[in-house]
Amino acid sequence: MRRVLGHFYMSFASRLKTLRMKSGQSLQELADAVGLSKPHVWELETGKSKNPTKDVLEKLADHLKVTIAYLMGEGEENEDTQMAMMFRQIRDLSPSDIEVIQAIIDTKRRQKAPQ
Repeated sequence: MRRVLGHFYMSFASRLKTLRMKSGQSLQELADAVGLSKPHVWELETGKSKNPTKDVLEKLADHLKVTIAYLMGEGEENEDTQMAMMFRQIRDLSPSDIEVIQAIIDTKRRQKAPQ
């Protein structure tokens, strides 16, 4: 079990670092963007901090534009994981904003439907 957990944290740590570097952000820039300290981000990237909270995972995933599952090393990004990320972001919007998004979806579906 310990080995599996170690693999999980290394996957998370290395994926976090890879995503940060791919986005061109420094440790400090990522930390500032998600409300963490630079040392905390470094500890997450090196696997020294092994218990990120759900809130931290959500903030990192949202900022890096990936799903929590992808960030944690579970599979690759694809259309389904992108949709899951969008859903997570939408649920934080106001009811009126959600209505606007639903109206856009309805309009796009009507445009796509065969005439």
